[in-house]
Amino acid sequence: MEPILDDHMHLDPDHGRGTEAVKDFSRAGGTHLLVVNKPSWHLGDLPASGADFEHIFETTLDAVESANDVLDGRAWPVLGVHPGLISRLTEAARGPEGAGEIMRAGLDLAAEYVADGRALGLKSGRPHYEVSDAVWSASNDVLKHALALGAKHDRAVQLHTEGSEDLTEIAEWAEERGLPAHRVVKHYANGRLKGPTPSVICEKDQLRRAAESGVPFLMETDFIDDPQRPGAVLGPKTVPRRVAWLREEGYEGAIRTAHVETPEWVYGIDTVGTLDRSG
Repeated sequence: MEPILDDHMHLDPDHGRGTEAVKDFSRAGGTHLLVVNKPSWHLGDLPASGADFEHIFETTLDAVESANDVLDGRAWPVLGVHPGLISRLTEAARGPEGAGEIMRAGLDLAAEYVADGRALGLKSGRPHYEVSDAVWSASNDVLKHALALGAKHDRAVQLHTEGSEDLTEIAEWAEERGLPAHRVVKHYANGRLKGPTPSVICEKDQLRRAAESGVPFLMETDFIDDPQRPGAVLGPKTVPRRVAWLREEGYEGAIRTAHVETPEWVYGIDTVGTLDRSG
Protein backbone atom coordinates (compact mmCIF):
# COMPACT_ATOMS: atom_id res chain seq x y z
CA MET A 1 0.00 0.00 0.00
CA GLU A 2 1.21 3.47 -0.92
CA PRO A 3 -0.14 6.80 0.34
CA ILE A 4 -2.76 8.55 -1.79
CA LEU A 5 -3.70 12.05 -0.61
CA ASP A 6 -6.62 14.21 -1.70
CA ASP A 7 -5.40 17.71 -0.89
CA HIS A 8 -8.79 19.47 -0.85
CA MET A 9 -12.08 17.80 0.05
CA HIS A 10 -15.12 19.07 1.91
CA LEU A 11 -17.20 16.87 4.22
CA ASP A 12 -20.64 17.73 5.56
CA PRO A 13 -21.73 15.10 8.09
CA ASP A 14 -25.03 16.89 8.75
CA HIS A 15 -26.31 17.51 5.22
CA GLY A 16 -24.08 15.53 2.87
CA ARG A 17 -22.53 12.07 2.68
CA GLY A 18 -19.88 12.72 5.30
CA THR A 19 -18.12 9.52 6.33
CA GLU A 20 -19.75 7.57 3.49
CA ALA A 21 -17.76 9.69 1.03
CA VAL A 22 -14.59 8.88 2.98
CA LYS A 23 -15.43 5.18 2.72
CA ASP A 24 -15.72 5.55 -1.06
CA PHE A 25 -12.33 7.26 -1.13
CA SER A 26 -10.77 4.55 1.02
CA ARG A 27 -12.28 1.64 -0.91
CA ALA A 28 -10.88 3.13 -4.12
CA GLY A 29 -7.40 3.15 -2.57
CA GLY A 30 -7.23 6.59 -0.95
CA THR A 31 -5.39 6.85 2.35
CA HIS A 32 -5.03 10.50 3.38
CA LEU A 33 -7.25 13.59 3.24
CA LEU A 34 -7.03 17.30 3.83
CA VAL A 35 -10.55 18.30 4.85
CA VAL A 36 -11.35 21.97 4.30
CA ASN A 37 -14.30 23.55 6.10
CA LYS A 38 -17.24 24.31 3.87
CA PRO A 39 -18.13 27.96 3.19
CA SER A 40 -19.84 29.43 6.24
CA TRP A 41 -23.11 30.17 4.42
CA HIS A 42 -23.56 26.44 3.81
CA LEU A 43 -23.59 25.74 7.54
CA GLY A 44 -25.69 28.49 9.07
CA ASP A 45 -26.32 32.22 9.13
CA LEU A 46 -23.83 34.78 7.92
CA PRO A 47 -21.18 35.39 10.58
CA ALA A 48 -21.17 38.69 12.44
CA SER A 49 -17.96 38.07 14.38
CA GLY A 50 -15.01 35.74 14.55
CA ALA A 51 -16.73 33.61 17.17
CA ASP A 52 -19.46 32.76 14.67
CA PHE A 53 -16.99 30.58 12.76
CA GLU A 54 -16.49 28.26 15.71
CA HIS A 55 -19.32 25.87 14.89
CA ILE A 56 -18.07 25.67 11.28
CA PHE A 57 -14.59 24.71 12.40
CA GLU A 58 -15.86 22.28 15.03
CA THR A 59 -18.05 20.55 12.43
CA THR A 60 -14.95 20.07 10.28
CA LEU A 61 -12.95 18.67 13.20
CA ASP A 62 -15.76 16.20 13.90
CA ALA A 63 -15.73 15.12 10.26
CA VAL A 64 -11.96 14.60 10.39
CA GLU A 65 -12.26 12.51 13.55
CA SER A 66 -14.81 10.27 11.84
CA ALA A 67 -12.64 10.05 8.72
CA ASN A 68 -9.71 8.87 10.84
CA ASP A 69 -11.78 5.87 11.91
CA VAL A 70 -12.07 4.84 8.24
CA LEU A 71 -8.77 5.69 6.59
CA ASP A 72 -5.66 3.51 6.40
CA GLY A 73 -3.75 6.77 6.73
CA ARG A 74 -5.28 9.83 8.34
CA ALA A 75 -7.06 13.11 7.71
CA TRP A 76 -6.14 16.64 8.73
CA PRO A 77 -8.35 19.74 8.91
CA VAL A 78 -7.59 22.96 7.04
CA LEU A 79 -9.60 25.86 8.45
CA GLY A 80 -10.34 29.35 7.27
CA VAL A 81 -12.70 31.70 5.49
CA HIS A 82 -13.95 31.30 1.93
CA PRO A 83 -13.20 34.48 -0.05
CA GLY A 84 -16.69 34.52 -1.55
CA LEU A 85 -18.03 35.46 1.88
CA ILE A 86 -16.99 39.06 1.28
CA SER A 87 -19.68 39.48 -1.38
CA ARG A 88 -22.42 38.03 0.83
CA LEU A 89 -21.40 40.21 3.76
CA THR A 90 -21.14 43.29 1.57
CA GLU A 91 -24.62 42.64 0.19
CA ALA A 92 -25.84 42.29 3.79
CA ALA A 93 -24.87 45.94 4.36
CA ARG A 94 -21.55 45.25 6.08
CA GLY A 95 -19.62 46.99 3.32
CA PRO A 96 -16.24 45.75 2.05
CA GLU A 97 -14.28 47.02 5.06
CA GLY A 98 -16.72 45.64 7.60
CA ALA A 99 -16.82 42.34 5.75
CA GLY A 100 -13.04 42.23 5.75
CA GLU A 101 -12.93 42.77 9.51
CA ILE A 102 -15.26 39.82 10.11
CA MET A 103 -13.26 37.61 7.76
CA ARG A 104 -9.95 38.52 9.40
CA ALA A 105 -11.49 37.72 12.77
CA GLY A 106 -12.54 34.31 11.42
CA LEU A 107 -8.99 33.70 10.26
CA ASP A 108 -7.70 34.70 13.69
CA LEU A 109 -9.91 32.02 15.21
CA ALA A 110 -8.72 29.46 12.64
CA ALA A 111 -5.14 30.36 13.55
CA GLU A 112 -5.88 29.46 17.18
CA TYR A 113 -6.76 25.94 16.02
CA VAL A 114 -3.51 25.86 14.05
CA ALA A 115 -1.49 27.14 17.00
CA ASP A 116 -2.67 24.38 19.34
CA GLY A 117 -2.26 21.63 16.76
CA ARG A 118 -5.94 20.97 16.05
CA ALA A 119 -5.65 22.17 12.43
CA LEU A 120 -2.92 21.64 9.87
CA GLY A 121 -3.19 24.89 7.96
CA LEU A 122 -5.28 27.88 6.94
CA LYS A 123 -7.58 28.64 4.02
CA SER A 124 -8.15 32.05 2.47
CA GLY A 125 -8.05 33.68 -0.96
CA ARG A 126 -9.83 36.27 -3.05
CA PRO A 127 -12.88 36.19 -5.37
CA HIS A 128 -12.59 34.27 -8.63
CA TYR A 129 -15.31 36.46 -10.18
CA GLU A 130 -15.69 40.14 -11.06
CA VAL A 131 -15.97 42.44 -8.04
CA SER A 132 -15.68 46.17 -7.38
CA ASP A 133 -12.31 47.75 -6.72
CA ALA A 134 -13.27 48.21 -3.07
CA VAL A 135 -14.15 44.54 -2.64
CA TRP A 136 -10.98 43.48 -4.47
CA SER A 137 -8.83 45.67 -2.22
CA ALA A 138 -10.53 44.44 0.95
CA SER A 139 -10.17 40.84 -0.26
CA ASN A 140 -6.45 41.26 -0.81
CA ASP A 141 -6.13 42.67 2.71
CA VAL A 142 -7.82 39.53 4.06
CA LEU A 143 -5.55 37.32 1.97
CA LYS A 144 -2.44 39.14 3.21
CA HIS A 145 -3.65 38.70 6.79
CA ALA A 146 -3.93 34.96 6.20
CA LEU A 147 -0.40 34.86 4.82
CA ALA A 148 0.88 36.71 7.88
CA LEU A 149 -0.88 34.23 10.16
CA GLY A 150 0.65 31.35 8.20
CA ALA A 151 4.09 32.90 8.70
CA LYS A 152 3.45 33.48 12.41
CA HIS A 153 2.51 29.86 13.01
CA ASP A 154 4.82 28.35 10.38
CA ARG A 155 1.92 26.65 8.60
CA ALA A 156 0.73 26.43 5.02
CA VAL A 157 -2.10 28.51 3.58
CA GLN A 158 -4.45 27.14 0.92
CA LEU A 159 -5.87 29.77 -1.41
CA HIS A 160 -9.06 29.94 -3.45
CA THR A 161 -8.38 32.53 -6.15
CA GLU A 162 -9.12 33.45 -9.73
CA GLY A 163 -7.94 31.01 -12.35
CA SER A 164 -4.36 31.86 -13.26
CA GLU A 165 -1.07 30.22 -14.16
CA ASP A 166 0.93 33.09 -12.65
CA LEU A 167 0.39 34.09 -9.02
CA THR A 168 3.90 35.30 -8.33
CA GLU A 169 2.48 38.49 -6.80
CA ILE A 170 0.81 36.47 -4.04
CA ALA A 171 3.96 34.38 -3.56
CA GLU A 172 5.88 37.64 -3.11
CA TRP A 173 3.35 38.85 -0.54
CA ALA A 174 3.89 35.62 1.37
CA GLU A 175 7.68 35.93 1.27
CA GLU A 176 7.45 39.56 2.45
CA ARG A 177 5.56 38.34 5.52
CA GLY A 178 7.94 35.47 6.23
CA LEU A 179 5.96 32.61 4.70
CA PRO A 180 7.93 30.63 2.09
CA ALA A 181 6.19 30.73 -1.27
CA HIS A 182 6.02 26.95 -1.52
CA ARG A 183 3.86 26.87 1.62
CA VAL A 184 1.19 28.80 -0.26
CA VAL A 185 -1.06 26.33 -2.08
CA LYS A 186 -3.26 27.29 -5.02
CA HIS A 187 -6.39 25.18 -4.66
CA TYR A 188 -8.08 24.13 -7.95
CA ALA A 189 -4.90 24.81 -9.90
CA ASN A 190 -4.01 23.98 -13.46
CA GLY A 191 -1.08 21.70 -14.16
CA ARG A 192 1.26 24.66 -14.54
CA LEU A 193 1.65 27.52 -12.08
CA LYS A 194 4.21 30.19 -11.19
CA GLY A 195 4.49 31.23 -7.56
CA PRO A 196 2.55 29.02 -5.12
CA THR A 197 2.46 25.23 -5.06
CA PRO A 198 -0.33 23.95 -7.34
CA SER A 199 -3.01 21.66 -5.94
CA VAL A 200 -4.09 20.31 -9.30
CA ILE A 201 -7.71 19.54 -10.00
CA CYS A 202 -7.80 15.90 -11.14
CA GLU A 203 -8.49 16.33 -14.81
CA LYS A 204 -6.24 14.14 -16.94
CA ASP A 205 -4.89 16.93 -19.14
CA GLN A 206 -3.93 19.05 -16.14
CA LEU A 207 -2.38 16.11 -14.30
CA ARG A 208 -0.32 15.21 -17.34
CA ARG A 209 0.99 18.79 -17.51
CA ALA A 210 1.90 18.68 -13.83
CA ALA A 211 3.53 15.26 -14.08
CA GLU A 212 5.61 16.27 -17.07
CA SER A 213 6.68 19.58 -15.51
CA GLY A 214 8.79 17.81 -12.90
CA VAL A 215 7.88 20.40 -10.25
CA PRO A 216 6.17 19.83 -6.88
CA PHE A 217 2.38 19.50 -7.02
CA LEU A 218 -0.58 18.05 -5.15
CA MET A 219 -3.81 16.41 -6.35
CA GLU A 220 -7.38 17.24 -5.34
CA THR A 221 -11.05 16.71 -6.14
CA ASP A 222 -12.65 19.72 -4.40
CA PHE A 223 -15.49 17.31 -3.57
CA ILE A 224 -18.10 19.60 -2.02
CA ASP A 225 -20.39 17.01 -0.35
CA ASP A 226 -23.60 18.76 -1.34
CA PRO A 227 -26.67 16.50 -1.68
CA GLN A 228 -28.06 18.89 -4.30
CA ARG A 229 -24.92 18.38 -6.41
CA PRO A 230 -23.78 14.77 -5.93
CA GLY A 231 -20.26 14.15 -7.17
CA ALA A 232 -19.42 17.84 -7.54
CA VAL A 233 -16.81 19.09 -8.20
CA LEU A 234 -15.22 15.65 -8.61
CA GLY A 235 -16.28 12.54 -6.72
CA PRO A 236 -14.33 11.14 -3.76
CA LYS A 237 -13.00 8.17 -5.75
CA THR A 238 -11.31 10.40 -8.32
CA VAL A 239 -7.83 10.89 -6.82
CA PRO A 240 -7.16 7.15 -6.33
CA ARG A 241 -8.42 6.47 -9.85
CA ARG A 242 -6.22 9.19 -11.30
CA VAL A 243 -3.23 7.78 -9.43
CA ALA A 244 -3.90 4.42 -11.10
CA TRP A 245 -4.09 6.22 -14.45
CA LEU A 246 -0.82 8.06 -13.81
CA ARG A 247 0.80 4.72 -13.03
CA GLU A 248 -0.51 3.24 -16.28
CA GLU A 249 0.92 6.25 -18.12
CA GLY A 250 4.34 5.70 -16.55
CA TYR A 251 4.39 8.67 -14.18
CA GLU A 252 5.60 6.82 -11.07
CA GLY A 253 7.85 9.69 -10.04
CA ALA A 254 4.99 12.16 -10.24
CA ILE A 255 2.88 9.96 -7.95
CA ARG A 256 5.56 10.06 -5.27
CA THR A 257 5.93 13.80 -5.80
CA ALA A 258 2.22 14.47 -5.26
CA HIS A 259 1.57 12.06 -2.39
CA VAL A 260 4.82 11.85 -0.41
CA GLU A 261 7.35 14.55 -1.19
CA THR A 262 5.15 17.63 -1.74
CA PRO A 263 2.88 16.99 1.29
CA GLU A 264 5.97 16.81 3.50
CA TRP A 265 7.58 19.88 1.89
CA VAL A 266 4.46 22.03 2.08
CA TYR A 267 2.63 20.83 5.19
CA GLY A 268 5.30 18.92 7.11
CA ILE A 269 3.21 15.73 7.10
CA ASP A 270 4.54 12.20 6.72
CA THR A 271 2.11 10.28 4.53
CA VAL A 272 4.31 7.16 4.60
CA GLY A 273 4.86 7.07 8.35
CA THR A 274 1.15 7.60 9.05
CA LEU A 275 0.13 4.70 6.81
CA ASP A 276 -1.19 1.57 8.49
CA ARG A 277 0.16 -1.35 6.52
CA SER A 278 -1.24 -3.99 8.88
CA GLY A 279 -4.25 -4.43 6.63
